[in-house]
Amino acid sequence: MRLDKWLWAARFFKTRSQAAAAADGGKVKQNGAAAKPAKELKPGDRLLIRTGDEDWEVEVQGFNAQRRPAAEARLLYRETPESMKQRAEAAELRRLTPLPQADAKGRPTKRDRRQLNRLRGNA
Repeated sequence: MRLDKWLWAARFFKTRSQAAAAADGGKVKQNGAAAKPAKELKPGDRLLIRTGDEDWEVEVQGFNAQRRPAAEARLLYRETPESMKQRAEAAELRRLTPLPQADAKGRPTKRDRRQLNRLRGNA
């Protein structure tokens, strides 16, 4: 089965074209080497997949020609314990890290603008 079709069927990407673009962009590695979208997969292949902020390291377990529900898609691969641990740590770090300007609401006030100007040296 083609790599891009498997990534789509396993629900790592919403569309097959997104899966192909990720493979072309170097975000998917097969057995440690960069993989092209048309590369053939076989059971036991190890894939390193970067989707947004997450890195997945999985072993191919099976194939499905059609995109099935998520519960069935999870049967197509087995995630390594190291990958699960790293993803959990990254999620916890994102949860604990405050977003910049999370407390800002709307435009800066006149007082905020004056403080910004002082910081920039525009007094």
